[in-house]
Amino acid sequence: MTFRLPDCLARGELDLAIRYLQTYYGKPYTGAYFDTWATSGSNPDRITADDLIAVSFLSVVVPPMAARELLSTRADEFAELLKSVGPDRDLADQDEPVEEVQPGSQLYGAVLGLHGVGRTIGTKLLARKRPRLFPIYDSVVARVCGIGNYHWEPLRQALRTNGLHERLLELQERACLSQEVSVLRVFDVITWMEGKATGVRATAPEELVGELLTDLENVDQCEPEVADLSQA
Repeated sequence: MTFRLPDCLARGELDLAIRYLQTYYGKPYTGAYFDTWATSGSNPDRITADDLIAVSFLSVVVPPMAARELLSTRADEFAELLKSVGPDRDLADQDEPVEEVQPGSQLYGAVLGLHGVGRTIGTKLLARKRPRLFPIYDSVVARVCGIGNYHWEPLRQALRTNGLHERLLELQERACLSQEVSVLRVFDVITWMEGKATGVRATAPEELVGELLTDLENVDQCEPEVADLSQA
């Protein structure tokens, strides 16, 4: 399956991309709090209760027994897996393809092994700990990009092609976003906002559950404006 960019990036409509970002972070959508929630003193090598709260802003809920394993019974195991990944760094700088034997993939596999945790919740947890390295997956982004369940490696390749990483850095700056909003989140937000503006809806069960808690607020505050952005 061929990875494709959201139309506003593929066509070079950067002003529209900036409006998507400014709407998402300026209104704001609940997801705008994900990037900076309780980051002061956060331990990058340990999953904390703050991380579980942060992912809830992205319309998913970590199941109680999975939360217990992450925070208590298997906390040291996940801390070791995070340490094995190494410090945060840009996915675009990773020369080697993403493979199952890499520490990041092993961490991802361990998270997916938790009861009730699918790829959407799992990638949001990982993005919280390594925001420049781990991209977020959800069904809206997957449909806009024309991909199936696997997008980490296709996105790595795209970021290294035709200056996409640099373009996203430019958009981050022009939209006046915090430095804590990574390039991967810039891409994620633009793609998700374009999907929402063109009528793409979430389909994954774990996303639909979270939407009941957060998406109504987003729709009430922002969705009419988003629908107009693609026409601007």
